Amino acid sequence: MPKTEYLQGALDLLVLKTLALAPNHGWGIQQRIRQVSRDALSVSQGSLYPALHRLEAAGLLASEMAPSENNRKARIYRLTAAGRRRLNTEAADWEQFSLAIRRLLQLA
Repeated sequence: MPKTEYLQGALDLLVLKTLALAPNHGWGIQQRIRQVSRDALSVSQGSLYPALHRLEAAGLLASEMAPSENNRKARIYRLTAAGRRRLNTEAADWEQFSLAIRRLLQLA
């Protein structure tokens, strides 16, 4: 399975966690994920923006137009209280899932 398929399953979690650190615009979210993962994870705009719109429609994110670091207007996304609760739930679920995978891989 290509790495991009693994990423698709975790994209919402990655976006929520990235925005828990600080509000950001789409390009900034992409760069932060790449930076923190040491270039192991790369999110395309074609995946990121639909996820941002879906998370905002679900009330997990809020956004507003504001100047970016280069003084251009950008849509800045931030985590809502509901988004923080979802992040906590999904992070705990991911920990259990990844622990189960590690246990299975250790059998081989």
